[in-house]
Amino acid sequence: MRPGLQQSQGLRQELKINPRLYQAMDLLYMPLLDLQQHLKQELLTNPFLELVEPEDEDGDSDSDTDVDGDERTEATDLSEPEVAPESEPEKTGDDEVDWEAVLLDGFETGGQREEHEQREWYEPVMVETRHLSDHLTEQLAMIDLSPRQAFLADEFVGNLSDDGYLACTLAEIRDGANDVIVREAEEREHDVAPFTDVEVQEMLRIIQDLDPPGVGARDLRECLLLQLRADGHAGTLAYRLVDEAFEELIGHRWSELSKRFGLSAQDVQGAADAVAKLDPKPGLRFSSGDDNYIIPDLVVEKIDGVYHIFLNDGNLPRLKLSRAYQDIARDKKQFDTESKDFIASKLNSANWMIQAIEQRRQTMLKVMHYIVDRQRDFFERGVQGLKPLTLREVAESVGMHESTVSRVTNEKFVQTPRGVLPLKFFFSSALSTSDGDDVSARGIKDQIEKLVAGEDTKNPLTDQAIVEILQQTGVQIARRTVAKYRDQLGVLPARMRKRV
Repeated sequence: MRPGLQQSQGLRQELKINPRLYQAMDLLYMPLLDLQQHLKQELLTNPFLELVEPEDEDGDSDSDTDVDGDERTEATDLSEPEVAPESEPEKTGDDEVDWEAVLLDGFETGGQREEHEQREWYEPVMVETRHLSDHLTEQLAMIDLSPRQAFLADEFVGNLSDDGYLACTLAEIRDGANDVIVREAEEREHDVAPFTDVEVQEMLRIIQDLDPPGVGARDLRECLLLQLRADGHAGTLAYRLVDEAFEELIGHRWSELSKRFGLSAQDVQGAADAVAKLDPKPGLRFSSGDDNYIIPDLVVEKIDGVYHIFLNDGNLPRLKLSRAYQDIARDKKQFDTESKDFIASKLNSANWMIQAIEQRRQTMLKVMHYIVDRQRDFFERGVQGLKPLTLREVAESVGMHESTVSRVTNEKFVQTPRGVLPLKFFFSSALSTSDGDDVSARGIKDQIEKLVAGEDTKNPLTDQAIVEILQQTGVQIARRTVAKYRDQLGVLPARMRKRV
């Protein structure tokens, strides 16, 4: 080969996605609160967008430019999906928008929407709560501690995790405290005696005597012992089980424990039940973790025997094109080329945003319509009526791409007569039955949970026994599948559920 520059011609195919396609996908993916914040940001950055004022609601009927967000949008006929008629996007000056190249596969454009009832939503107000460290500091302030002890107590409180456990070793607390006092001693040029192991051990005892019982423990065993001691149960069988045979206790080895302590298995189980009532993470009651509020994106209501679907978008800003800025934009002679480009870009973006929001609404309604129609038995009978459903099945039925359906259902919630549920709840794999029908895996989990709840605790159902019971109802399932579902439900194996 000779080094050098060469030119050659060739043909190749490339798929380039319009940036607005990415934006449309993002809008479809956004949960309700994220979309609300996004639209507020658009209002701040695009002068061609403005809010629909209350006095304009009755007079302005331009469905191509308004996004109605104050009312819940209803799809009333569940037997035939209502698809809004296509409408041409507004053209701005010399710039024409090719919506077909921008919109997602399966989107339907805007149209008239029926109004339902107006709903107000009030944002929850966070109430200040005390953290564990505040609770402990208040108690330490009521104890007669020397300045040296108070400093060491702060070191302990600062090294407690949210669940109340000591997050480091005593040696690390001692060394950390000594590093601080050595630096201060050097700055003040006087000697200070370092903390000793005896002082650290004594402060650990003081911390562990505080409320809540179990705080300052270094492991679960010590936490349970502290709680039993605080309740006056030191020396009881429950205390001895935790202190002397913790591994056997958590393994539910009742026969072995009864022989070791010379007691009946019933007595051992009774003591174990008392231990199970203790709090394994005592600090969490003072946790300052934020509450997660769920605002459903959709609402399903049964009215006169018919299921109706609504978009719960009453808190979204209602957008329309600014008439004032449109009038200014029409007079192109007063602008230079750069200003014209800016105006065309912003006006084009405003038109696209209004259109994309409407298409998002219609897409969500179409998908939810199919889910309700497919899972009608669930709404009537509960989890046992849930049918197998996949993203591909929904996509093929509503004429969309599978990835579009995935974005519609991701992190979205629906309020139903059966409670507030994530849209992903309605999707589950299928298991075959002896008569050739398919049942939902989620329904099988519900059956397993009910079988375990109603079993004889002296002879709990093994995984194989559950397989045989399900097979009697026509469900073909393997033992390893039952074990997997049982683990997902947090149900212990039969050996550990057995009572004597």
